[in-house]
Amino acid sequence: MSAPAPLARRVLLQGRYETLAMLRNGEQLLIAIILPLMALVGLVVTPLLDTFTASRIDLAAPGVLALCTVSTALTGQGIATGFDRRYGVLRFLSTTPLGQSGLILGKIIAVLSVMTIQVAVVGGAALLLGWQPAAGGLLAALVQLVLGAAAFTSLGLLIAGTVRPEATLAITNLLWVLLAAAGGILFPVASWPDVYEPVAHLLPSTALGDALRSALIEAQFNVLASVILLAWTVLASLAAIRWFKWS
Repeated sequence: MSAPAPLARRVLLQGRYETLAMLRNGEQLLIAIILPLMALVGLVVTPLLDTFTASRIDLAAPGVLALCTVSTALTGQGIATGFDRRYGVLRFLSTTPLGQSGLILGKIIAVLSVMTIQVAVVGGAALLLGWQPAAGGLLAALVQLVLGAAAFTSLGLLIAGTVRPEATLAITNLLWVLLAAAGGILFPVASWPDVYEPVAHLLPSTALGDALRSALIEAQFNVLASVILLAWTVLASLAAIRWFKWS
């Protein structure tokens, strides 16, 4: 009987499988690539952002990149994990040499891999539309994207591991719409009523949107937004560890 492959190889193979599964799913491609591209073009050709900026593309691009993170980490991974749980895939893989930790690491690799493609496609489209990101903020933006991926992946796994797959599908899609429209991702919350604005800044979506705008427009690292994203990651991860059901 042959020994199992090293853990690193098992995790990488699982990550490759998860990535290809996400890219081959038409619905997930729609949410991950097509809808963000449509949002980018829509924000550039309409006056929706004129209240906030003189350059539509410079404000739109960071927001759409934040939306890509929500698409993949929350909606895409949440739906995939929910249906893996329904069909017994999670329970089966968790008993193999891959184990529960290896399975989660594979999902994280898949999220980061798909996000890399999203950044290349959406960022490339934004550059063609005239986007000029602040060069000094590119590293900060990369860090913020990883923090955002961690926060929304944790939330996606929490939802997928605690409710029925059909409910996961409905909840994650609804959250995508609500956060895109009023979650501080595409539109800064500066125009909100003063009583709601402090609460809005505590949302992970607002934190990610603000962080990317700070990095890519002003070349600044938004410390407060980073702390909020980290807090959401820790809280959602602890909740998922406590209540996640593998079957």
